[in-house]
Amino acid sequence: MLWKRLLLPLIAAVLMLAACGGNGPKSGEIPPPPTEALATAAAEVAATISPVPPTATPTVVATIPPPAVVSPQAIEAPPTPEMTPTPDTVTLAADSAAFVNRNPLTGEEAADPADLQRRPIAVKLSNAPADYTRPQAGLNDADLIFEHWTEGAVTRFTAIFYDTVPPNVGPVRSARLIDLELPAMYDAMLAFSGASVGVNHRLNASDFSDRLLRADTPGFYRTGDTSKPFEHTLYIRMDQMWQAVADKGLNTAPRFGTYNAFSEVAPEGGSPAGTIFIDYKTEKVEWRWDAAIGRYRRWMDFEEHVDANTEEQVTVANVIFLTPYHVNDPEICEQINNGVCAALSIQIQLWGSGPAIVFRDGQSFDVTWHRDGRNDQLTFTDAAGNPFPLQIGNSWVQLVPGYLPDPLTVTP
Repeated sequence: MLWKRLLLPLIAAVLMLAACGGNGPKSGEIPPPPTEALATAAAEVAATISPVPPTATPTVVATIPPPAVVSPQAIEAPPTPEMTPTPDTVTLAADSAAFVNRNPLTGEEAADPADLQRRPIAVKLSNAPADYTRPQAGLNDADLIFEHWTEGAVTRFTAIFYDTVPPNVGPVRSARLIDLELPAMYDAMLAFSGASVGVNHRLNASDFSDRLLRADTPGFYRTGDTSKPFEHTLYIRMDQMWQAVADKGLNTAPRFGTYNAFSEVAPEGGSPAGTIFIDYKTEKVEWRWDAAIGRYRRWMDFEEHVDANTEEQVTVANVIFLTPYHVNDPEICEQINNGVCAALSIQIQLWGSGPAIVFRDGQSFDVTWHRDGRNDQLTFTDAAGNPFPLQIGNSWVQLVPGYLPDPLTVTP
């Protein structure tokens, strides 16, 4: 470098001069420092040298590639779901005010509210022997049907008609002791073919004796079918029967003592009940839930039970299972063989209260049935004592003796 080329010759010259003078340090002596002139000269040389700055360390700049250009794509918005409107469900309180233009026996709207101003008619129907009595006519048009045990271990029906007029109802048979209760419960007329001496006497002494419709009342007719015993050929034309009631001055609006609650929505707490099998000992009843129609379909003795008017299977919205007390009445004989009473009349004590099961919407519900007053309907409460709502529609009440062994089988 430049400063080295200038400084080295200068130092050499100085050394030569010192050697020539002979005054150098002797052995063991520390040589004196450079003279002031030498130091001054070295300083002047150093001052004339411009220092070279160190090379700066290059800064490494990372090159970030530009972001990829993404072409925006149209995102299709999800379709707005179409809201299916939920129809208002119908709930009817157990009160007369809830049944304006509705049938209190079913909760259904009346096709013609004027029909609710007429009196219900209870009709006694036969159910045995099957070859002569089935299929019965008018079952699907009844608001309520009570099926009960009679002498001979067979069943008989009392069907109650109110706001629907089927063309034919039958075969009509004789009344039983339970028919002292049902007309009072529903403020109804009672249409029947006759009765045993004891039952007939009590009907004539009842508080609805003016509402009895016997076989000679206009509206009754015989089918003329000679293939059947005569007693199984009596039927009713319901439009004519209501006219006969009007002619008696009795076709007035009923006065119900109590009311059932109804709701299209099933209560909570039910158990699955797809099939209901009821064993009346000599007759077998089966109800099967049909979710497609929201009703129970009926079988009788393992055959579809149909309505003769339409040839359609019998269906109901509610099946109600009761086991009220069944007591033989020692004063009334229903069947006499060779002058000896073979069967007493059975009194079904449908008053007070007791356990029951309501089947609706494919479910079973344990309830309590009530009938405290003579003119009260059969009503139901839940475990908390609140009115239990029936499904809107017709009901079939199965009255079964509690002493029958295992009369009820329910499967999911």
